[in-house]
Amino acid sequence: MITISTDAQDWRAELAALLERKDAVREDVDTAVRLILDDVKRRGDEALFEYTRTFDGYDPASSGIAFEADEIGRAYREAPAEMVEALTVAARRIEAFHEQQKERSWFVTEDTGTVLGQKVTPVDSAGIYVPGGLNAFPSTVLMNVIPAKIAGVQAITVVSPTPGGRTSQALLAAAHIAGVERIYRIGGAQAVAALAYGTRSVPRTDKVVGPGNIYVAHAKRLLQGVIGIDSFAGPSEILVVADDGADPRIIALDLLSQAEHDPRASSILLTPSASLAQRVRSSLHEAVESLPRRETALKALDGHGACIVTRDLDEAIAVANEVAPEHLELMLADAWERLGQIRNAGAVFLGYLTPEAIGDYVAGPNHTLPTGSTARFSSPLGVYDFTKRTSVIAFSRQALGEAGPMAVRIARAEDLEAHARSVLCRLDEQDPR
Repeated sequence: MITISTDAQDWRAELAALLERKDAVREDVDTAVRLILDDVKRRGDEALFEYTRTFDGYDPASSGIAFEADEIGRAYREAPAEMVEALTVAARRIEAFHEQQKERSWFVTEDTGTVLGQKVTPVDSAGIYVPGGLNAFPSTVLMNVIPAKIAGVQAITVVSPTPGGRTSQALLAAAHIAGVERIYRIGGAQAVAALAYGTRSVPRTDKVVGPGNIYVAHAKRLLQGVIGIDSFAGPSEILVVADDGADPRIIALDLLSQAEHDPRASSILLTPSASLAQRVRSSLHEAVESLPRRETALKALDGHGACIVTRDLDEAIAVANEVAPEHLELMLADAWERLGQIRNAGAVFLGYLTPEAIGDYVAGPNHTLPTGSTARFSSPLGVYDFTKRTSVIAFSRQALGEAGPMAVRIARAEDLEAHARSVLCRLDEQDPR
């Protein structure tokens, strides 16, 4: 893990190189994914089942393409009680937080009798992609399904691959808690294609959300416009801004909480204290050795980890805003006072006692967050991702008489005569050329 000082002349170039880890568009992956998408669109279930046999090592035709409600319910009943309790508490907190995000239609009536407004409507159907297998993520089920249900989506289709025919009991238990009655046992680009186009077995959906590998991410990007998507997700990120009051051992573990995800994950410390940076580096060396995912974490730290020593905390915050990280921890004595300076982050964790991991599971806010500096213009997944807004306009005769001539002038300035005449024909007056 390198150390960068903002006193160095080329520190910005070092930071830019550190952040350049997203395979934004990989031509080899794009080519493979395009072939899969076209094949599933053309051949439907036949292609979907072939790819599932090839990539996941099991046959949906003989083993069944979906887990049904009875199997999902049985997994819930047989799961360890402490796991069910944890998932239930998480679900309640996620639901309570996302209830606050609900948007409502609104209308205003002007003095002329004109009514203007916005009608908020859920999408008719949504596909939820959940990474599967034994290393599945039950929290992803809760974080994606619950906001969709709160938004009012009537048809929710969950897909999750079962490589080798295996799945996670915890994932099925989480599905039961979230009210999911069927999970399609498919994954990869072929699953996204099935959700976008529909097959005999898998219903077509209007929007597809949820994390996946690079093939899933590319499939979603290529199908945007055929379906709505949440985002083009990249590797996990954490950025910690810390002062001397922070415990270096805790900072090290927080940095490792993302490094263990992926060899391309980013873990960065920003601090004005060179002493703290050195102590964190020492703590990292000790903490990483006992991790089950040690090799993954080491690769991430070696390629995309850094301690950046800044001139002061104001500069640290400024750099954090430039990075626009997925997860931002403010391990500062005055964290709340500094919050107003934060402009770009997927989620902010305040103080010494708020680990990023608490946000992954039980805090309540969504853990599907913008990566790759897209927090500059993107938001976490939420209820609003499953709704659309329709403008509503109703003009009275008085209002049309007042505003209509203005519309005519603008239409003719744009050389759109039919626009102008469509207004004039509603006015009791001669065409004023």
